[in-house]
Amino acid sequence: IVQSVEVPDRDGVRADVVLGFSDLDGYLTHTGPYFGALVGRYANRIAGGRFLLDGLTYHLAQNNPPNSLHGGERGFDKRVWDAEPVDHGLRLTRVSPHGEEGFPGRLEVSATYTLDEAGALGIAYEAVTDAPTVVNLTNHTYWNLAGTGNAGGHELRLDASRLTPVDADLIPTGALDAVDGTRFDFRSARKVGAGYDHNLVLDKGLTQTAVEGGELHDP
Repeated sequence: IVQSVEVPDRDGVRADVVLGFSDLDGYLTHTGPYFGALVGRYANRIAGGRFLLDGLTYHLAQNNPPNSLHGGERGFDKRVWDAEPVDHGLRLTRVSPHGEEGFPGRLEVSATYTLDEAGALGIAYEAVTDAPTVVNLTNHTYWNLAGTGNAGGHELRLDASRLTPVDADLIPTGALDAVDGTRFDFRSARKVGAGYDHNLVLDKGLTQTAVEGGELHDP
């Protein structure tokens, strides 16, 4: 969990720029909004709380009825992980047993958090399974670069020409739509505003090394 990130502003005044609970209990007992969470086994929603894989149907916890959200009732964000220090960071590990929250396969997972000398926060995930399964890991940190108030006035640039449209349950339809002429077009920096719960597709796609996909600025 990313609980707190303190950075200096343009005047050198330090501020916490992420949202989070003050203690562990807040993260273990709340069902949302997944502050700073390490989300898994499967981030986002799985329609109907079930999926078909290799001819078999797997039924999951419907914690976002009728869908499964962010790994189920006790997803990775509700588990206490093992931790060990690494160079410039921390490595978290856990084993998700076969059948946990309905997902098949034993899954060995690690998440390595690093902070380099330039102040860049990095998160690297690894997952190894002993059987066919589905995995979709992510971090769910909420950022407010002002430290207080509303982040809707932040200016966002995002190198994304397409998005995945969703249905009434926020399930991606499988289509890829162009952002041209829509409120999802952030290819030129503009205020974030409100009303988003969508996936935008970065133009650079998957890469072996980290590349810049956009920029968020507090004016």
